[in-house]
Amino acid sequence: MRHFFIAVLVGLVCIKASAFTTGPKFNAHDLSISWEAIENDKPVKGQSLNALTITNNGKNTLPATGWKMYFNSARLIVSATPTGNAKIDFVNGDLFSLTPANTFQELKPGASIRIEFVVEDLVVNTTDGPEGFYLVWDTEPDKGHNIGGFTYKPFKPNYPGLITPEIIYNQNKNITGVPEEQLTKVFPTPVSYKETGGDFVLDRNTTMSTNIGKTFDTENNTLHSFLQSLISDKFIIPTHSGTVKQLKAARVQLEDGFGAEGYKLSINVNGIFITASTPVGAFYGIQSLKTLIPPSAYAHTQKEIKIPCVEIKDEPRFAYRAFMLDVGRNFQSKEEVMKVLDAMALYKLNVFHLHLTEDEGWRLELPSLPELTEVGSKRGHTLDSKHFLPASHGSGGEVDNKTGTGFYTRTDYIAILKYAKSLHITVIPEIESPGHARAAIKAMNARYDRLMAEGKKAEAGKYLLSDPNDKSDYSSNQYWKDNIIDVSLPSTYNFVETVINDIVDIYKEAGAPLNTINFGGDEVPAHVWEKSPSYLALKANRPEIQSTSDLWYYFYGKVNQLVKAKGLYLSGWEEMALRKTTLDGSPVYVPNPDFMPEHLQTEVWNNTLGDGNEDLAYKLANAGYKVVLTCVTNLYFDMANYKSFDEPGYYWGAFADIDKPFSFIPYDYFKNSKVDKNGLPLNRSIFIGKQRLTDYGKSNIIGMQSAVWGENIKSTQRLEYMMLPRLLGFAERAWAKDPDWATEKDTAKSEALYQQAWVNFLNVLGKRELPRLSYYAGGYGYRIPKPGAILQDGKYFANEQFPGLTIRYTTNGKDPDAKSPIYNDAVTNNNSVIKFRVFDNKGRGSNVTETVKQ
Repeated sequence: MRHFFIAVLVGLVCIKASAFTTGPKFNAHDLSISWEAIENDKPVKGQSLNALTITNNGKNTLPATGWKMYFNSARLIVSATPTGNAKIDFVNGDLFSLTPANTFQELKPGASIRIEFVVEDLVVNTTDGPEGFYLVWDTEPDKGHNIGGFTYKPFKPNYPGLITPEIIYNQNKNITGVPEEQLTKVFPTPVSYKETGGDFVLDRNTTMSTNIGKTFDTENNTLHSFLQSLISDKFIIPTHSGTVKQLKAARVQLEDGFGAEGYKLSINVNGIFITASTPVGAFYGIQSLKTLIPPSAYAHTQKEIKIPCVEIKDEPRFAYRAFMLDVGRNFQSKEEVMKVLDAMALYKLNVFHLHLTEDEGWRLELPSLPELTEVGSKRGHTLDSKHFLPASHGSGGEVDNKTGTGFYTRTDYIAILKYAKSLHITVIPEIESPGHARAAIKAMNARYDRLMAEGKKAEAGKYLLSDPNDKSDYSSNQYWKDNIIDVSLPSTYNFVETVINDIVDIYKEAGAPLNTINFGGDEVPAHVWEKSPSYLALKANRPEIQSTSDLWYYFYGKVNQLVKAKGLYLSGWEEMALRKTTLDGSPVYVPNPDFMPEHLQTEVWNNTLGDGNEDLAYKLANAGYKVVLTCVTNLYFDMANYKSFDEPGYYWGAFADIDKPFSFIPYDYFKNSKVDKNGLPLNRSIFIGKQRLTDYGKSNIIGMQSAVWGENIKSTQRLEYMMLPRLLGFAERAWAKDPDWATEKDTAKSEALYQQAWVNFLNVLGKRELPRLSYYAGGYGYRIPKPGAILQDGKYFANEQFPGLTIRYTTNGKDPDAKSPIYNDAVTNNNSVIKFRVFDNKGRGSNVTETVKQ
């Protein structure tokens, strides 16, 4: 689902394949590259003119020949200017090469060269640029050398839907401050919440009751450890009954009658009492206590903490509240995964969908197939993928990199599973198939080559996922030409069965629950398998196989049997549950009746507004499939927050600021859809004729899932920026009861109720949850939205999305920092530029809003 790049070069480096013996003496780290988006709709409408500037920052001259440069681009480069001094070629996936032409001149120390190129799409944000440049010498064709630095220049495009400081200001102007005493102080919003007056004072005179039986020993220990971590003095350990009477209590206790995840939290001046019928209910009572405690308590230990006296009864709306993290495309460490789990647990999410495999990486060590990580977990410069995978998503030419290279050892994964279990989070592994499987395919090819060299022909072919004689010509949505498993090969099912067995063994050793394995199913392109010898043989001998479309049902039927043999059920993306047919001569997809009795779980992402599949989730649920709503329009957190050059993220499916998950109505997401995928006002006629969710269909919506795909998640900082605080909007919708604004049929009343709830939500985040997240679990780098700003009557006004954060400004042209003046009222200044910036309680700042005097 990427768009296309077009390059029109006007002078730059890329590399010529001539024999050059002195080239490697030049240090590639001395090169820097700057990308500039010059103009949209040029040279023709819908395209954009861009430029690269290469600078030699070293002391040696970059020769004119003897090298190539490689880079990644999410946009397909389809041409280069014939008069340019370099040539761009597509390699595979998102990898391109730059080769200097005969007219390319050597680059002396301090010199720069500029290359212009054309992109087939408009430039919207920083994600549209190239990345990951590295150099390869002709004399060392198997070794990549990363350049020293990459930057981009600011770009102020002019296109429909652009979010300007003035638009942000007008969006924020109806967001008023709500006094903290009027806010619900537990998040997500509980079913019943009442403050009863007064405070419980948490100090050393608090005791953990131990005379209540062993039912909740673990939960009482968890409660004790948590409360002790906030207090500077050790809790008093009572030595006799007289001491106990003088102390305040904090305990978890058993009582029948609560739902599986329900609890009661009662706090009075004498104690904290969490009551539940199950350990998970008790655990969620502790999480509610964590958000009830003032956020300042997390900054440092204190002698005493005042906690409001409350009566709370609570249970979730949906039993399935999931977050999906893609670590296949760009890796995240075990430590960061555990930090993600901490945030999930705090906000009562209970399913962690871990997308472990992709075209660009296999991240789980499996003892039976070591090549999966020996080959499939590494990225660097390669054109044959025999020892590792090629650079992708800006990972660079050197194998030693933090995002392209990495995997979880069996020990790592078991530690993740055990930690998740302690947080009452189920981890669902995803093994992408048959598409998005290049890492697995190349790893099994490497295994084949090794065993063939050892003379073990029969063993070599046991797990092959592709046939070298298959000449099918296809291109995936991400432009890979060799990333689809051949599902007609018998060896494919040896591979799938072995993967299932190893995963089951890992979960068994961890003592962690495993009910399903997600086997992907999305984005298999046209023309795949058409020339596969195995497919042609299968077609000749199996009457039910009439076309390559039938291989889809053949594959998932066999995988389903392998999964069921282990006592599991099969889950996957929506394509798994669809059957391809035609309507009036055009291809359409309908729910596959053959799989309905199998109780497959489908995770439906495709409701892109305007693309025709807006009702796909409801179709599947109405037909009887179990559906997890993972709607791209509202719940994909790798999408950019809004249309602005400085907001990173993809936008092919939507722009998704925090209002998108918060405003999501699971049983009628048509109702609150306001803008299309381009951020423009929505033409609601697209919903005419679309299926609505029936009451029967509602019973098949088992829950919700938010997601962060990994293409542009190149660091832990970027992950937390994209995930938070949008995850809180999702948590509110997944846990809290159906809000009144969602069920109100009168449009004016519904909008008024929504605005009130929206303002309260933003105040809760700005005054309570974001300050808490600054320190909780070591602190999170959540996104701080930049301020809105406007010039009116010669005065500069600014506002923020989250009341409680601080706006600072400068008038000297410098970006505001944590010591800049605080904005309290309109700024009057004769300078032409005023800069505003929002800061959190830890001194971290947002992107800068710049206002220019007209």
